[in-house]
Amino acid sequence: MDGGGVEASTTAAWIERHQQMYERATRHPFTISIRDGTIDLSTFKRWLSQDYLFVREFVAFEASVLLKCCKQDSSDMEIILGGVASLSDELSWFKNEAAKWGIDLASVSPLKSNMEYHRFLRSFTEPEVIYAVAVTTFWIIETVYQDSFGFCIEEGNKTPPELLGTCQRWGSAEFKQYCQSLQRIADRSLANAPADAVKSAEEAFIRVLELEIGFWEMSSSQS
Repeated sequence: MDGGGVEASTTAAWIERHQQMYERATRHPFTISIRDGTIDLSTFKRWLSQDYLFVREFVAFEASVLLKCCKQDSSDMEIILGGVASLSDELSWFKNEAAKWGIDLASVSPLKSNMEYHRFLRSFTEPEVIYAVAVTTFWIIETVYQDSFGFCIEEGNKTPPELLGTCQRWGSAEFKQYCQSLQRIADRSLANAPADAVKSAEEAFIRVLELEIGFWEMSSSQS
């Protein structure tokens, strides 16, 4: 494969290039309302139930990234595998939280924006999607959550005490370090990818931001 003229800071350059959309995804009114303590808890419960369904779908996506990793670059395996392994705990966390909030997860169906995201994730199981594109997509999905919920626990927040556990789950320093590890993997993979794959990866990056914005909107309005 040719290098495609990609520098190590490709992902950072994309965040800067698409800054407005990135900020819409990571500083959405939904998460801002958590930080300033004005959130309608019914919208939080809708997010919780829908995100549980998303994570169930995310399991297969991460497994597909791991499979591509094993075929492409086994040096990344431990980090990717760690993410896959953590999903069992994450699903248990969602079930426990749902019980606290009186949510019957068995009766929840995915809303339109969630189903759209599911279709996007499923597209990565196709063998023609190369590892660089898949792992870059994995990185930005995780990073949007880390940045969004990290904002909710920064100094000066008025996040309701009952929502702090949720925010700390994705906003923690440990999760940030994990996302930074994924970013380094993505940058290295992109640096060795052909130009058309880099283009596809940037398109996937943009699509994730669109879908994340849609997910927050769905949580707020049931769209």
